[in-house]
Amino acid sequence: MLDNFKPTWLVTTIFNITPEQLTALGIKAVLTDLDNTLVEWNNPDAKEITMKWIKQFKTAGIPIVVVSNNSDKRIKRVADNLGVLYVARAKKPMTSGITRALSQLKLSENEVVMIGDQLITDIWAGNRANVRTILVEPLVDTDSWKTRTNRFLERHLLYRYLDRKKLLEWRDSLDDTDA
Repeated sequence: MLDNFKPTWLVTTIFNITPEQLTALGIKAVLTDLDNTLVEWNNPDAKEITMKWIKQFKTAGIPIVVVSNNSDKRIKRVADNLGVLYVARAKKPMTSGITRALSQLKLSENEVVMIGDQLITDIWAGNRANVRTILVEPLVDTDSWKTRTNRFLERHLLYRYLDRKKLLEWRDSLDDTDA
């Protein structure tokens, strides 16, 4: 059961993932969580590093879709600023948000990757939807009150289990084989 939370890859930050790395894996689009993955949860504006990361993917012709449990108002502000598609109220860990994103993109499960900072929402939803997943470390150490319970469970149950089974190995990038 707990193996359902195992990400395909663990990368320290979303900003180390490149279009070239994903293209080499046959990935044609990126689905990403918003808060603490792409932008800080308590900051509605994207930082320069986020803008540059998005630009790389646009230049490479790889679309990005923000798939978030947040409200439309919260996501729209960031997505419009970045010029990316989005799915609001994704209901992760349910798969409906990912299914809607796949429909928007007209791609199959094996052509996308889901990137997020939470095992219980982002990774579990991606695994349930049969897409490859990348767990990244949160951008900041704080969380909204809604996320704190998930973090507690992840820290005290899932990480210990996955680490004990040697199922977790953090990397600096998808190309990093020495991590």
